Amino acid sequence: MSAPPVAVQLWSVRDRLASDFDGTVRALAEIGFSGVETAFGVEAELDEDEIRHAATVFAASGLQVCSAHVELPLGDDRDAVLRQAEILDTRRIIWHGWPEDVRYGSRAGIEELIDVYGRANDVARVEGLEFGIHNHWWELRAVDGVLPLEILHSALDSSVFFELDVYWSTVAGVDPAALIARLGSRVQLIHVKDGAAQDVDAPMVALGQGSVDLEPTLAAIEHAAWWIVEFDAYDGDILDALTASLRYLDARPGSA
Repeated sequence: MSAPPVAVQLWSVRDRLASDFDGTVRALAEIGFSGVETAFGVEAELDEDEIRHAATVFAASGLQVCSAHVELPLGDDRDAVLRQAEILDTRRIIWHGWPEDVRYGSRAGIEELIDVYGRANDVARVEGLEFGIHNHWWELRAVDGVLPLEILHSALDSSVFFELDVYWSTVAGVDPAALIARLGSRVQLIHVKDGAAQDVDAPMVALGQGSVDLEPTLAAIEHAAWWIVEFDAYDGDILDALTASLRYLDARPGSA
């Protein structure tokens, strides 16, 4: 089985995008990425000109928008989120899950979130979109002996997908490969990251240069639609780190 295509989460290059959006996107394409995952902030009013320009630059650079990190498509954010997905021509919208939600610390709070996520998914499905949830470490801290992410897995409609973050799973002390085996095919996307995986604020490193055990996870997730490289923080030239990370993935057996 060949490996999935590889995208880059644009949060990784947020500083470069702020100073040179077009040049940064072109650089990502030149490195060899096949797609991007956006992380544009959703305000009270969507700046359609900005999003349209971004979509034009992505298309001109040959980069597919594999997914978009957005606010929940509910309330005042609903129309802006849906419009953003339309402009970017992506069907996957993902709740980024930041900042930490204290509701994950109790069963009652998780039940409240199940309702919220269910309503968000209903909106997405009506619009022909797919709704997904991205994890940090707090969705993987056991409540009454069960991981909140696994409670969501049992309770939510099967159309809700997961974007598993390998790094935050490791930080939480949860084996990502074993978690993938339990969650199965609803893990459609994976954030591939490396680093010390101890301090949540520590800078990350290029894939294969840290302590995250990547190979079992990558082998377990080859059914995924995309692998997505991300750096929350990095000390050095981020383009060099992204280049090294993509080379790491390309060198794996079965990679195109």
